[in-house]
Amino acid sequence: MGRLISNMMADNDAELVKKAVHGDTRAFEDLVNRHYTTMFKMAFKWCGNRADAEDITQAACIKLARALASYEHKAAFTTWLYRLVINTAIDMKRAEQRHDHAQAEMEELPGSSNPESALYAREMMAQIGKLPPKEKTALLLVFGEGLSHAEAAYAMEVKESTVSWYIHEARKKLEQFETRQNKERHHG
Repeated sequence: MGRLISNMMADNDAELVKKAVHGDTRAFEDLVNRHYTTMFKMAFKWCGNRADAEDITQAACIKLARALASYEHKAAFTTWLYRLVINTAIDMKRAEQRHDHAQAEMEELPGSSNPESALYAREMMAQIGKLPPKEKTALLLVFGEGLSHAEAAYAMEVKESTVSWYIHEARKKLEQFETRQNKERHHG
């Protein structure tokens, strides 16, 4: 049943894309409304704070209007959309770095009632935020969004083996962080 709904939604996305590309503003609006939350969640996972995620999502909507005609229907629309959001986030990060803006602090993660686990989650998200952009993106697409390595590879415009390598490298760095944290807890 879930697969049927997913297929129907994909068919509907394809139809909305075609209409929007041909100038149907209502179809474009419907497409954005349908996927805005997905775009925002991906942006939030990538940058770690609400204000930047909102900016990234707004910029991605503008890019979507300009780039929609380039969607080739080779992968699910949401997979293509992840690429667009991530590229927007990376572009904005580069622009921010060029202008020497200070990094905003991570917001407290919602739904964390246990202060220790909330602190650990914030620390881990901060470490993920420090990963090189490609490693962070691969990790978020596969573990945060549930994409397969092949779908993540398509979204990132790299080979599937490259996604696996990025995730391997990210895991090594996160394990090193966790090992340091455990040593500090036992010795501190």
